[in-house]
Amino acid sequence: MVISVVSAGRKVHRVLVDQGSSTDVMFWSTFNKLQLSPDQLRPYTDCLYGFTGDRVEVCGHLELRTTFTDGVAFCTENIRYLVVNAPSAYNILLGRPALNRFRAMASTRHMKMKLLDLGGTVITIKSDQKKAKRCYENSLKTKRGVFTVTTRSPSEEGVACAEIARKNFQAWQISRPSDAGPDCRGHSTTPGCLRMVRLGHAWHRP
Repeated sequence: MVISVVSAGRKVHRVLVDQGSSTDVMFWSTFNKLQLSPDQLRPYTDCLYGFTGDRVEVCGHLELRTTFTDGVAFCTENIRYLVVNAPSAYNILLGRPALNRFRAMASTRHMKMKLLDLGGTVITIKSDQKKAKRCYENSLKTKRGVFTVTTRSPSEEGVACAEIARKNFQAWQISRPSDAGPDCRGHSTTPGCLRMVRLGHAWHRP
């Protein structure tokens, strides 16, 4: 979903809410448009990878006051952005860290996001469907990548999750109910990580 936020005292459009992203990203072009100084950037030593596995150039990171508002109520938090020098149809990419910080709940089905202000008032942020369509079309025309970022390469993520899945499966085999039968299937609770659930029957505690 594509929304607008207020960051560094300016309204920023074309903000992509990506619940699959492990970081919050501001693109270099947006950094310049906000007239921020490179002196504000702090070094970032870790690697950042795009969805295709390519390394992404990180210029640094900084914290900015970011506000969600529906025109009536608002909520402001300090968000740490990784400033990335990469082409994009979007200005900012908000991932799980920002959503968790705001305690926001996003629904892709309803194309809305809800959160509370300090007084407990519900703030409803609606996705801008026209801008979302325009961003998608621009990304196709310019071949700009729409990517989910992670702090580890896809191969490393795959190895780590495969190891977790193996250990989880071994633990399940030890602790599974005695009546577990062939109607058990794997269910993914986190990408690549396996949890066993039983289909068609409920497990009840004694």
